[in-house]
Parts: sequence; structure tokens; C-alpha cells
Amino acid sequence: MSWEKKSILITGISGFVGSYLAEELLKRGANVYGIIRRRADGSKPKNLIERGICEDVTLLEGDLQDIASLANALDTAKPDAVFHLAAQSFVARSFQAPIETEQYNCVGTANLLEAIRVKNYDPVVVFAGSSEEYGLVVFSEMQYEQLKKKYHTIFPEPVSIPEVPIAETNPLRPMSPYAVSKIYGDFLMRDYYHSFGIKTVVSRAFNHEGAGRGPVFVTSEITRQVMRLRFGEADRLVIGDVSSFRDWSHVKDIVNGYLLLAEKGSHGDVYNQGSMRMNSVLSYILLSLEEAGWKVYAVETLNGEKRIENPTDISNAPFFGVSFEKTRVDEMLLSGELSYSLADRGLIVYTDKGEITIDFDEKRFRPSDVPVLMADTSKIKKLGFDVKYTVRDIIRDQLNYYLSAENRA
Repeated sequence: MSWEKKSILITGISGFVGSYLAEELLKRGANVYGIIRRRADGSKPKNLIERGICEDVTLLEGDLQDIASLANALDTAKPDAVFHLAAQSFVARSFQAPIETEQYNCVGTANLLEAIRVKNYDPVVVFAGSSEEYGLVVFSEMQYEQLKKKYHTIFPEPVSIPEVPIAETNPLRPMSPYAVSKIYGDFLMRDYYHSFGIKTVVSRAFNHEGAGRGPVFVTSEITRQVMRLRFGEADRLVIGDVSSFRDWSHVKDIVNGYLLLAEKGSHGDVYNQGSMRMNSVLSYILLSLEEAGWKVYAVETLNGEKRIENPTDISNAPFFGVSFEKTRVDEMLLSGELSYSLADRGLIVYTDKGEITIDFDEKRFRPSDVPVLMADTSKIKKLGFDVKYTVRDIIRDQLNYYLSAENRA
């Protein structure tokens, strides 16, 4: 589809991804409408200001909890495509406020689909699902036994091990109220296609980052703390679990994937979006330090029991049948040679500018977590999807964002 003069409605336009999506659609000549909640002070959304597009999009007051406001937005926009991005999207908050998360993400999605159905509009609807839907992914026999001891029951049981890279057919084992809410929306989208002919496409995007990502997300927390350290505003880093692996993409790659799905995705179908690589949280920290000007020589636990020399050395050796760029510490964590836990208390990073302390904060460890996420993107690649940005590209963009003292505060 050509986006020139097309009418596009974005829920969550004021969010991190929504603002990037709106910017790209404007570049392609679309007329962009966005639903935002009423602001008592009349202020403009920060993300739209940072993208420089406040005056170029049409903002419509509405709320996913209010189906009438959604109907009004549809009547104004008369959209050719709807991108449903609005959600309570912070996993940690979903443990603190599960009912809020379910109400906004589940009921809100139902309201949007029902408004489209009742008003008899016929847009393509792209739904922002999540890799968190896959949840507990089994990547080795040893890890499987550890998971059985920890959780006692794994359902569905794995058909084969490893379950990585994760295909769209992988079992869904959500590990947070947020993940459960996204599965609801995922299935509801497909039901509205089969039951009512709404042209829905589900994107299960793996982690996507970039400049302006909310400070509650781990990559922003890492890069913000690194820049605070760089400017002498902090004397250490504080983090939660450093052993989790994520498939980190640049937000601009994911935005291009959303547009591709609206153009070429099969209605009623599901597509992974990601980079088909994965790195640990620890690697993200170490690479961020290097991009900020430190040369990392070694990393060691505070008790001195575990020391890794040259932890950021890069390898493309295959894991799970896929060759991708990873660090030495990634390889050791994935192979089971190395593990970190709260009992290690933290780490010391040895650099050319001295030692840097990383403290483990118990409050930042989740009640239940997803150890490994890595997308199998074979399906969307058949539509023409391509990854353009590296992990270091993402880190550089985030570090540059935090050059601003206002953003670091």
C-alpha cells in the first residue's frame, strides 16, 4: 500500500513507539490521527515534541475505557489503517497493579474492536502484541530441570528442547499480568477477524529500544545511569537481574515492521518482530560503558568468586542453530559456565579509568521472570522485513539522549 494521503489512526500515539510510528507515517505522506487522554493543563505530549511533529498530527481526545470516545475518533479519522499501540506496557507495574493492567489492555482492546465493528469501518488493524506472551521459554535440558524445581509445573510441556529461536507456534506461558493481558488482545484480534471479518494482524514484537524509551525500562535505566556516572552525578550503577537475555531491536526497525504488516500481513495471522539475536542485561551494561568511553577489561563479583577477563570480546558462534553477535559473557551465561544471582550482591567492572561498582537491588528482581527471549523472524522476513540497526546503534542513540541533563534527572 502507498501511504500517501492515507488516513491513519494510532492509539498510544503519545507513547514511545507511537511517536516514532507517527513520524515515519508523516514522512510517507499519510494523514495521521492519534488518540490521547485529555490533559487538564492542555500540555503537548513530550514524545511528540521530541519528534517535532506536534503540529503535523491531529490529536483526538479519547480513552480506551470509553467506547463512545473511540467511536467519535473513528468518525473523525475514517481510517484506512489503525495501529493499536496503547497499553499499560510496563511489566513490573503489572505485578503492582494487575487489575488496572487487565482493564486497560483487555477491556480497552475489546472496546476498540467493538467500536470498529459497530460503526462498520473497514481498516486494517495492527495490534501490538508482545514477546512477553511466550513467557517461560525452555532453552536447555539443564534449565528445564531448574524450572521444574522452581515452578513445579510447566504447561504446556515442551515438545522439543531448545524452544529457541521462538517461532509464532511456540507455546504461550505468560509470566506476568501484562503478558496475560497481551494474550487476551492477541486472541481477541484473531477472533474478530474470524467472527466479524475485521482485518486484524497481530505483531508480537520483541524488545525494542531507542532514544526516548521510558525510564522504567531496563535499557533506558542502564544508559541513563551510565551517563550519570559519566558526568559525575553517580558513583555506581544499581540494577536487578543481569542474567536475563532479550532480543533487542531498534524502535525504527520495529516501526518499519508495523508498516510492512499493515501492507502485506495476512489478516487474522500472527508475526514475530525482532532481530533474531539476543544479549544479556550484563552485556547491555558493559557495551553501554564502552560506548560512553570506558574500555572494559574484566568483570568480577563483589565477593571475588567469579572473574571474567575481556567480557565484551565479540563472537558470532552459533547458538540454537543461529549465528549472531554476542559477547564472551553472553556465551558463558548461555552455555551454563557462568551464572549470577542476588547472592552475588553485585559486580566490579575493571576499566581503563578505574573500577565501576554495579550493585544488585533486590527490589528490581521480578517475582517471576522470563530468562531468554529470541525471535524467529523467518515468517515476517518472507514479507521483506530486514534489520538495519545493531545493539550498539541502539545504545549510542540512548546515550546521546541522556547527554541532556534534563533527560538524566
